[in-house]
Order: sequence, then C-alpha cells, then structure tokens
Amino acid sequence: MSTTLYQQIQQFYDASSGLWEQIWGEHMHHGYYGPNGTYKVDRRQAQIDLIEELLRWAGVESAENILDVGCGIGGSSLYLAEKFDARATGITLSPVQAARATTRAQEANLGAQSQFLVADAQATPFADNSFDLVWSLESGEHMPDKAKFLQECYRVLKPGGKLIMVTWCHRPTDVVPLSVDEQKHLQEIYQVYCLPYVISLPEYEAIARQLSLQHLRTADWSTAVAPFWDVVIDSAITPQAIWGLLSSGWTTIQGALALGLMRRGYERGLIRFGLLCGNK
Repeated sequence: MSTTLYQQIQQFYDASSGLWEQIWGEHMHHGYYGPNGTYKVDRRQAQIDLIEELLRWAGVESAENILDVGCGIGGSSLYLAEKFDARATGITLSPVQAARATTRAQEANLGAQSQFLVADAQATPFADNSFDLVWSLESGEHMPDKAKFLQECYRVLKPGGKLIMVTWCHRPTDVVPLSVDEQKHLQEIYQVYCLPYVISLPEYEAIARQLSLQHLRTADWSTAVAPFWDVVIDSAITPQAIWGLLSSGWTTIQGALALGLMRRGYERGLIRFGLLCGNK
C-alpha cells in the first residue's frame, strides 16, 4: 500500500474513531433493514442484524480462528469471538483503533481470545493457512490493489475455510460505462473517505475466480442497507455530535458533510453494497 494513502487512512481513523464510537457505538459499518430496506429497527440493532444476516447468507455456523480485516475498534471481531467462542485477530492501519479494540476486548473479558494489530491487509504478518474464517466488512474499498488484497485473504485462509468480503462497489459497467457525472460523484467520495477507487461486484467476482475459490457466491444488498445513511445523518446533527465534530478536526468534519454523498450515491444506483463469499 502506498505510504501516502496508508498515512491518510491512518490519520482519518486516528482522528475520527473516538467520535464515531461516541455517536454510533462500536460497529463502524452499515446496518441491515430487511431485503426491501423497510425494517424499523434501531441503528445498533441493524448493525448486529447485518453481521447475523451475513453469517446466515454465507452459511457460517462455527469458526475457531477468525481474521477480521479492517477491524475498526473491534466491533465484528469481538462479536464473532463471543458468538463462536473463537479466537479473533483484527488488523487495522490505525494505532488508535487497535489500542481501543484491545481495551474493549479486556472490558468484555475477551482479551485472552483476541488480538489487534496494526498491519497492511495487502501484506499481513500471518502464515499461510492460518484462519478458518477471513471476514472483511467494508474495508475492501480502502485497498489500492484489489487483486492483491483478495490474494492475501486467500493465502491466510485454511483449506476448507471461508472468506466473507463485503465492500462498497460502484454499479456494474458491462452494459453502460460510468458517466462523467458519476465519475465526479465517486471522486468526491474517494477524496473524503480516503479511498483509492472502488470497482463493481462483477469485477470482484472475476478476481475471486482467478483464486480458485470454491462455492463462490455474490449478492447485492444495496436496498437492504441504504436506509442506514438517513439514520447516520440524523445521528450526526445532534448537539453532542456537532460539538464532537468541531473538536475532531477538519477531515472528520468533511467526512460528516459527505454523508449526503453516500445517500445520494445509493439513491441514484451508483453506490452498491457488494457481498462475496467462497471456500478455499
């Protein structure tokens, strides 16, 4: 990963993670609002529902050794460690996030079965065939080399183990290429959220097919998660949140101002929520 992008992502999450935890809680990812996006559940429950629905969709009923790629402050890692009584390892580019995740693990009495490291997802410090579940929830969009990222996930997966990757995508472009306006919209999102670029779900599937993943499946859950951005925008305009934003610096303020970019991206069908799973 290029040093500049690495530093930008690190600084973005170092600066903003404390605020997002304060406003949103420990899960720094979309929520699930039912296949048609109509379920009326609170935001935190929707985020837990997303984890559960992903496990159900991917057919995961147990795991012993889990890698959470792009772990944030350990939301998914600790949830999965507790659910499956498993060992969980989380990696992030942010030392602030890794430290907070470690503290949260200790508070939840999960310190002995979890660890959080600062590591590059495209070159992890793990041996081949180390994990029976590799979980990547909304981190693929940050990866500058999508193929290298998936190759690394595959490398550390045990034979028979499962990869679940969920990531922001743009719409498929095999029939109609992205318009100039769509490209501009994406560029604005990239700039704010420190993303090099995103690709479509069919492009991810093509990369995964090169890896010989078995039982490969993909799905687009855009409709199920799109209401999340309305909820987030509502939660970001409370007095507490606005004060927190002003205290955390300009990049975080830009991130909050750009929430509408994501909402509009879903509304126009440009931003897609892509799922991919398969076995080694």
